[in-house]
Amino acid sequence: MPATLVCLPFAGSGASFFRDWRGFAPRGLDVFPVQLPGREERFVEELLTTVAAAVDDIVPRVLPTCRDAAGVAIFGHSLGAVLAFELAHRLRAEGGVTLVRLFVSGSPGPATVREIRASSLADSEFLAQVGDLAGYSHPALENPELRELLLPVVRADVEMHENYRPPLHPPLDVPITALRGRDDHLVGAAHAAEWAATTTAETSVLEVDGGHMYLTEHPHALVRLLAAQLSDQESR
Repeated sequence: MPATLVCLPFAGSGASFFRDWRGFAPRGLDVFPVQLPGREERFVEELLTTVAAAVDDIVPRVLPTCRDAAGVAIFGHSLGAVLAFELAHRLRAEGGVTLVRLFVSGSPGPATVREIRASSLADSEFLAQVGDLAGYSHPALENPELRELLLPVVRADVEMHENYRPPLHPPLDVPITALRGRDDHLVGAAHAAEWAATTTAETSVLEVDGGHMYLTEHPHALVRLLAAQLSDQESR
């Protein structure tokens, strides 16, 4: 079945991270990266610091494409997983969208509150804390000029993630695939399994090689895995 894969950014990232995925996707899978305000071509727009405001921004940008698609899957990693979960609920409420699967990556279930907080730290301590948690630091942060541009984006996104508390949603009726890196010290298998409580449909937990930011290492393999999940679902 042809499908559109809506891709939501992790903290500090933009839509450009997912644009290469279009070259890895098999025929019939349309990768749709979502750009949030304050980054890349939307650099001059005000940064958002709440998940609710971010989803309000995302919905009108994706809804026309999603309503035209034969099927829609949503992918999000870490902060993006939370955004994907809330977007799934909004698309269900809007209607007219055939939502076929939710991919949540590198994230515990939405009811789990992040215990380690970084948003109030000074810049150097903040970046060190974020790097320690993620096991990854964007190379651009090593350049002082680029760091000055990127730091507000990372701060806003971390604040968004730290302050998120899920509303009292009814369960989704959409299959969920929860992904994690086998060496992820931040999100364990039990954390990933928490997503089963958010849907009445099936939930599967898949482990892949790598740590918390595994998706930066072998994106082509990840895209093939996502496509295979959608293909397997169609064949059932």
